Parts: sequence; C-alpha cells; structure tokens
Amino acid sequence: MTSTHGTPARTLGTVVEVLEETYPLSWAEDWDRVGLVLGERSAPVSTVLLAVDPTVAVAGEAIERGAELLITHHPLLLRGASFLPADDGKGAVVTSLLRAGTGLWCGHTNVDRSTRGTVGAWIDALDLQEPRPLVPGRRDTVQSGAHNSQLFGLGAVGVLPAATTVGELTAAVADIVPETARGILHTGEADRAVRTIAVCPGAGDSFLDQAASAGVDVYLTSDLRHHPALEHVEASADPAAVPALIDVPHAASEALWLPQARQLLQEALPGLEVLVSGHTTDPWSGRSG
Repeated sequence: MTSTHGTPARTLGTVVEVLEETYPLSWAEDWDRVGLVLGERSAPVSTVLLAVDPTVAVAGEAIERGAELLITHHPLLLRGASFLPADDGKGAVVTSLLRAGTGLWCGHTNVDRSTRGTVGAWIDALDLQEPRPLVPGRRDTVQSGAHNSQLFGLGAVGVLPAATTVGELTAAVADIVPETARGILHTGEADRAVRTIAVCPGAGDSFLDQAASAGVDVYLTSDLRHHPALEHVEASADPAAVPALIDVPHAASEALWLPQARQLLQEALPGLEVLVSGHTTDPWSGRSG
C-alpha cells in the first residue's frame, strides 16, 4: 500500500508499537491514562501530528493537515467522562477525529520518565552534566525501552556547563520554549549565581522538598502555586539557603518533547511524515500591566 505522498504506508498499530516500546505503558503512574484512545490498529498511517494537548484546535489541525494519527503528551480523558456530546469540548475532539478516521494516542508520565521523553529533552536543552533523577524511577517495572530509551525518573538534577545567574538562565529558557503570553517567572534577585539546577517539566510543586534537599541553586518547573512557592522561598531567613524558582508555563515546558518524538518516529519509521503542531495549547492568550 502506498500513501498519497508516495511513501509506503504504515499502520496505526505499527506507529503505536514504536511509541509503546520506547515509552512502556508500565512506566506511567497508576492514575494516568496513557495509550491508544481512538483508532483502528490496522488503519494505514502515512502522516502523524504531534502536540502537547488534544484540544479542539489541535484536532482540527490534524484533520486539516491530513494526519491519520494525532499523538499528544497529555491525555484527553484523564479524569474520565460519561458523556461526550459534540457540543462539548472533549466530545468535539472525539467526534471530529472519529469522523475523519484520525486516531489518537496519548503519552504522559511514561514519557516524562524516559531519557527520550520530557526529562531527556530538558537534560539535552540545558546540557546538564552528571544528571541524576530528582525523583528516582520505579523499580517494579522494566528499566529499558526500545530505541535507546531508558527509565530515568521524574525530573533531573545536574550541573550547568557554565556558571550563570537566575536572570540569565530565565532569559535562556525563554528562548528555548515556545513563547507564551505570561512568559517565564523567577523568584529573588536576577543576579543570584547559578551552577546547579533541578528541573521538572510539567507541574512540579509537589517536588519542592526534593529540590531543596538536592542542594541546587535553582529549581525550574511549572504550575507553582502561591502558597507552596511562598513557603519555599520563606523557608529560611537567608534567601540563598533555598533554591530560587523558575516557573515555566506547563505546555511550554513539555513542548520540548515534540522534536524528540519526531526524531524517534522518523528514525524508527523512515518515510513517515511527522508534523509538529503549530498551535500553542497554553490557555492564556494575553496579558496587561
């Protein structure tokens, strides 16, 4: 079988097999909902679209660009749903994808734990030296996936290749991730010296204690809430006694995985057209003041 682009067509099941060999579903948290959500495994696939979130706009983009499979980092139905009418957001996603014959595969915490996932993307982006997990990987599951994927853990701790400051690092991160309306935030003085860092893509304020215990100069993560962040920076009378914080918008922090996933699929399935969504799925679109 040949696709309309003149390249051999793979099946949806073939693509899913590559994903789940690289990011075993057993690496995900028990509460997570990862894997194939929609689609026939026997259906031919010549084009896939990668995105952080399966939003209405992203589903429309997948259909418009002729993708037979949409691959997202965040699950569509993490909390479950009893009703999916087409005038509901998630219902509209399901309805439009099913009508177009476009499948949906979601990877989340299984991808977060992989050296070829979100944590690996940040280790590469920051060129972290001697990286170690912020939260060690699970020991009750397979430790190695296919395609050079290793179970690492959640987040990473490491040494930056050169000394910098909180302000300079914040600016560098802003250049690395997709632009958002809110931008990148940091605590404390911009000229505070930084050499060691903890990073946890996605929501990471539950790991503030681990970051503080790691003895790093700064902790970079997303979704830092007011009270946990304030309690962290006020944990000592000396601000330098606790890591500074850098808060990156959630979707932007995990978008670094998309080029990694694209490279993976292109290497494993030569000829497969792998597109990266042009939509930002950060919910905020503007700011003032």
